[in-house]
Amino acid sequence: MQLESPSRNIRIRIQFTDKIYYAIDFQGQNVMWFSPLSLSLQDGQVLGTHPKVLNTSIRQEEEMIPTVWGIRSEVRNAYNELLLEMDGGYNLRFRAYDDGVAYRFQTHLDKIIKVTAEEVGFRFLQDHALVAHVVGDFQTSYEKLYTKYKISEVVEEEFISLPLIVDTPACKLAITEADLYDYPGMYIRKLGNNNRFFLDGLFPAYPTTWEPGGLCQFNLKVTERADYLAESHGVRDFPWRAIIVAESDRDLADSDMVFKLSRPSVIETDWIKPGKVAWDWFNDWNLIGVDFETGVNNRTYEYYIDFAAQHGLEYVIMDEGWSDVFDLLLQKPTVDVPHLVQYANERNVGIVLWCVWHTLDRQMQAALDQFQAWGVVGVKVDFIDRDDQIAIDFYERLARETAKRKLLLNIHGCSKPTGLHRTYPNVINYEGVRGNEYNKFDKDETPGHNVDLAFTRMIAGPMDYTPGSMRNSIKGKFFTDYNNPMSHGTRCHQLGMYVVYYSPMQMLCDAPTAYLPYPDILSFLSEVPVTWDETIVLDGKIGEYVVIARQKGKDWYIGALTDWTERVLQLDLSFLSESRFQARVFVDGINANRHAEDYRVVESVLTSTDRLQLDLKSGGGAAIQLKAI
Repeated sequence: MQLESPSRNIRIRIQFTDKIYYAIDFQGQNVMWFSPLSLSLQDGQVLGTHPKVLNTSIRQEEEMIPTVWGIRSEVRNAYNELLLEMDGGYNLRFRAYDDGVAYRFQTHLDKIIKVTAEEVGFRFLQDHALVAHVVGDFQTSYEKLYTKYKISEVVEEEFISLPLIVDTPACKLAITEADLYDYPGMYIRKLGNNNRFFLDGLFPAYPTTWEPGGLCQFNLKVTERADYLAESHGVRDFPWRAIIVAESDRDLADSDMVFKLSRPSVIETDWIKPGKVAWDWFNDWNLIGVDFETGVNNRTYEYYIDFAAQHGLEYVIMDEGWSDVFDLLLQKPTVDVPHLVQYANERNVGIVLWCVWHTLDRQMQAALDQFQAWGVVGVKVDFIDRDDQIAIDFYERLARETAKRKLLLNIHGCSKPTGLHRTYPNVINYEGVRGNEYNKFDKDETPGHNVDLAFTRMIAGPMDYTPGSMRNSIKGKFFTDYNNPMSHGTRCHQLGMYVVYYSPMQMLCDAPTAYLPYPDILSFLSEVPVTWDETIVLDGKIGEYVVIARQKGKDWYIGALTDWTERVLQLDLSFLSESRFQARVFVDGINANRHAEDYRVVESVLTSTDRLQLDLKSGGGAAIQLKAI
């Protein structure tokens, strides 16, 4: 039995023996060998063993899905689907897209079920290279660098968070999941140090007891787990197991697969407003040249609000410090949130409040009602650092409760996105990334890691990396300073992130007064959009460099990042539709290899027949604004 994608470049082959296996072919070559799938229930039933097909049907879908916000204004959703109705009260749904494959279990068991195991196999016949996000265990910040090694080098104790990139000779495969709800998230492991190149899914069991722990007791650390993964009603859809198939690295950085597989919006969305944010925590509230003592106080936040209003930023985040972290109904005496919200509203700026997840979970109704009464526009919730069934249920419950009150939700200390932002578009951003904040206390961040993110983490969905550092470092000269942090690479490397990184609630991580001496940069940051009508990945290679063009209205923006290697890139502008554009190019200065903050701005008129040369220095980048004229 087989299923082909609309263009017939991808084929799923399904085989039934004592269990169900599926294989993937790309352009006539096998890229994943027959891999098993099954679902085990506590009553002893195993869905997928000794399979008996009762009925099959195939359907085709071709539609354009409008987005509330996204990397494009509408997403093409074209696939062929095979539905297998199986004896035993379950179905299997397979989909073949031109850019990947997916399958999911569906059960129609009219009872409460407990899932004790899910078999998700990824079997290969060769020792392929991997780009893996190794996290170590089920209690993690999901903020690690990427490990590049082969399947044979994966050790049994390792947990790999998704997405996982598998580099086959014919194509790249990105393993991930979508439409995850009421169920734990999936990881990848290799069972046993043997000569087989087999990878398997791994899931956290259901937590039964936990205690405060981690940084400042912000986490709830699981101390015991049940003998099952999830408990839910037996009439349900299980998460999509998805594999993105990309002919090149460039195709990985332009995937809509998670969005396409997720549930449509269940809320009204006309009130949802993406935007940019003046952020306080990264820069440690360090304003200079002011006539008051800075910190978590009204005068400081009034300054941030004024800065946001003057430069077209929609939001200000009040991060840790505005309240007792374990009681959100107790404001600190140095701040008056109702006053600051009113002050911000008068200037058309919204206030977003940070909080610890288990505090908000305990006080959810009272705290969210209080935020709504104050006029707060959003919540940044932090330190979940889990994706077992309880954590996944919390994500969705909080999305639902914030949406009821028309509050935006920025989820930090979280696992990768799996499509909740399509179902609840008020979920405006996610962390789940080793971002700029690590430069405050760790030297391991590199420009190569920043490039990796465009081909790995960003596949899953929007990403709150928090760019915009104005203290920049050449290779070997970086130093950590928690109160006055800097970043690896050039200033234009940071500016390029505003186009390369997709973030509907995009941060300006540095202090307002750090931007004021550079009105040209501040002008760019004020104008660069955070959502897009179209995206084109122009060029790139994992860990080396990336160039992405994004369109908003008639205007285009291009962002470029490189690792520590200097590069000269030639950009073909034939994708431009309008006849002429006023170009403003921010690119590394001639001395950026000596002083990372050196940059230059070049203005010219460009058309679709032109080619644009970018000279990227070590750890460098570029940000280009093309305004139609």
